[in-house]
Amino acid sequence: MIDDSLPTPAPLQRPARRFGFGRRVAGDGGNKIGLRPVEGWQKRNMDFLNQVLLPTILAPRKPGCHYGDLPVAGANEIGVTWLGHAGFFAQVGGINIAIDPVWALWLGPAKRLRHPSVWAHDLPPIDVVLITHAHHDHLHLASLRKLAAAQPIIVPEGVGSLVKNCGFGRIVELKTWQSATFADLRITLTPARHWGARMIHDTHRGFGGFLVQSPSQTLYHCGDSSMFDGFTEIGKRSRIDVALMPIGAYQPPSGRPVHMNPEEALDAFEMVGGRHMVPMHFETYPLSGEPLHEPIERLEIAAKERQIIDRVRRLREGESAVFSPL
Repeated sequence: MIDDSLPTPAPLQRPARRFGFGRRVAGDGGNKIGLRPVEGWQKRNMDFLNQVLLPTILAPRKPGCHYGDLPVAGANEIGVTWLGHAGFFAQVGGINIAIDPVWALWLGPAKRLRHPSVWAHDLPPIDVVLITHAHHDHLHLASLRKLAAAQPIIVPEGVGSLVKNCGFGRIVELKTWQSATFADLRITLTPARHWGARMIHDTHRGFGGFLVQSPSQTLYHCGDSSMFDGFTEIGKRSRIDVALMPIGAYQPPSGRPVHMNPEEALDAFEMVGGRHMVPMHFETYPLSGEPLHEPIERLEIAAKERQIIDRVRRLREGESAVFSPL
């Protein structure tokens, strides 16, 4: 295992931490989804433009909601605050983590449906930032600059060059199943079935999710993924207490199978053996052809049918939850 010291922080910043690196494991290129659209993409694009994108552009943006002060999770608890889309402020083992934070009001022509309820300046000092892949709705440079204060950022292999000028003190790139240690946390890049190109030509960039393991509990952020049998392997690697699972954008104009629908997200949640599930990746940006209200409605219906609704915790944007160990 390699141990590297982080850069010495400036005055008034938090003390430097130390990282350790596990054995490198080759990435699973077989999970990469190609860029070629599925037949019928022209009609789907027109339908998406007319039925989803334009109506949201013309509609007024909803105000953010205030849910009170952010909770402070204990060292043996997991605290999660949904920042919208796939973004979370997480507290694991007493460490403050930002995962895929995006505060953009626009992502190209995609208009954010409501103002953020929790902004970067509302968060306590962030110890470490995690980015699951390079897509603009997960890696938003202006948002990252709002958080950067010489702390480390952990990204998949090939993504580090994108964040090198954001103000982070250390950029750590991981391959699939490679881990880094931060204080008492072990952070592992997990596989996903997706793709990582930020532009069409840079398909070399990695992608995945994260297992964040403290001595008492484990948080799993799935990243973006369609259904694949790799979820079973993820569940075998760790007991997962809280799983952040994507449930929207399952009818993309391209027709490519790049995201899970709500029923598949529940399948994946059960495959990883999670104790609690928090849904994400819905109702923030119009990125797909399904009605914006549909993902969470389908999720709640399916969870009730499976009799696991008590294990699914829906959060509104800006809302928090604290999970205690068994």
